[in-house]
Amino acid sequence: MERTYAMVKPDGVQRGLVSEVISRFERRGLKIIGLKIMNISHELAKKHYAEHKDKPFFNGLIQYITSGPVVAMVLEGKSAVVMVREMMGATNPQEAVPGTIRGDFGIDIGRNIVHGSDTLENAEREIGLFFDKHEIVEYKMDLNSWIYE
Repeated sequence: MERTYAMVKPDGVQRGLVSEVISRFERRGLKIIGLKIMNISHELAKKHYAEHKDKPFFNGLIQYITSGPVVAMVLEGKSAVVMVREMMGATNPQEAVPGTIRGDFGIDIGRNIVHGSDTLENAEREIGLFFDKHEIVEYKMDLNSWIYE
């Protein structure tokens, strides 16, 4: 099983969409093995978005992601990285199809509700940034036999 990192961003928290996002992931068969609400420090935000440091929107991105609480989570499941990315929809909500999180709730690219790791390597890196090993809970779901062959 793969693990991925997902986050409900400050706009999703402020709009009361946390339970909707988590519910969608769970209903799809993903297992939550790490979950917390937190404020992201400027230092952590800069590490998380380091790939964008030379882009003109970097400072605004850091200001936004540190502007309020986020809900960070580690999800586990078959092809979890791809599944979460597909469930989120296009980065620009104007291009996201209905039925995706951004397609159903997003309006502006700068307030697009959720983040999800785009590769297994980034998932591992982001999980390590946001969670200590003791915050990841291993457990067996009896439901898995009804989800996976």
